[in-house]
Amino acid sequence: MVTTALAVRYARYGDPGVLSLDAVEPPVPGAGEVRVAVRAAGVNPYDAKARRGLYASDGAPAEPARVGLEYAGTIDALGPDVTGWSPGDDVFGLASGSAATHIVVPAEGLVAKPARLSFVQAAALPVACETAYRVIRLLDVRAGDILLVHAAAGAVGLVAGQLALARGARVIGTAGPANHEFLASLGVEPVLYGDGLAARVRALAPDGVDAVLDASGRDVLPVSIELAGGPDRVVTIADGSAAQYRVRASWTADLPLPEVFEAVLPLVEQGTVRMPIAATFPLEQVAAAQELSETGHLRGKIVLTVG
Repeated sequence: MVTTALAVRYARYGDPGVLSLDAVEPPVPGAGEVRVAVRAAGVNPYDAKARRGLYASDGAPAEPARVGLEYAGTIDALGPDVTGWSPGDDVFGLASGSAATHIVVPAEGLVAKPARLSFVQAAALPVACETAYRVIRLLDVRAGDILLVHAAAGAVGLVAGQLALARGARVIGTAGPANHEFLASLGVEPVLYGDGLAARVRALAPDGVDAVLDASGRDVLPVSIELAGGPDRVVTIADGSAAQYRVRASWTADLPLPEVFEAVLPLVEQGTVRMPIAATFPLEQVAAAQELSETGHLRGKIVLTVG
């Protein structure tokens, strides 16, 4: 029986110093739910933006807010009406407040963790894979297409580029010089972001590109529209000015995670889709993890380890 639990929370908006690791009541699974003893939790840009109050309309959370969007761990309790899962099963998935020792999640959203993946590797996958898979479907990327990915070395950009390559597309990715060699090793054609980007892309693709994923949010929509010949096949996951440019924005997860990983997990297990781990931190050092996340220009994911 679990008698103690810990969760990362913040009672006011601000810098990473507002985060604390608090004792909380151990969650109890209800009907159709399971409790997971978390072993690892992914860190995402959303975490820091929410902590700073960028999505809030009030001066402070009404009650302490939780942190985290994705996890990997082991089921340690079942709620009523749960079938197909047992205590001791290793799983991963999406869950708000996952930076904790224990969480309760709907059983229908669980994905079984393959033995060959560590908990850290599994916790790095849900947000990036769901987002990348969703956007690749929205853009209808096909064999022979040229896809331009902004922030190609970030978690979503990496997965999107590799999924597009697996479909037979050609991928051009913007990144800083330190990540060019790595991107090239994956089959992505790297270009430097910033002034002169259109000319650098056209040096590789004289007729422009067929589709664009903006995972950077750094004012790249105008050049993306120019290179794609219009806004119809440009999607952003990071730029709030999308409507101004008539570009589609895709903000939130809307695909069932088991459906996503039915398609993506075999590619991960084959090594066709790889997610590098930029850094790991123990749960107690969540402030340092978020501080690093806010610097940007990371290759892959930061992951918190638990226990």
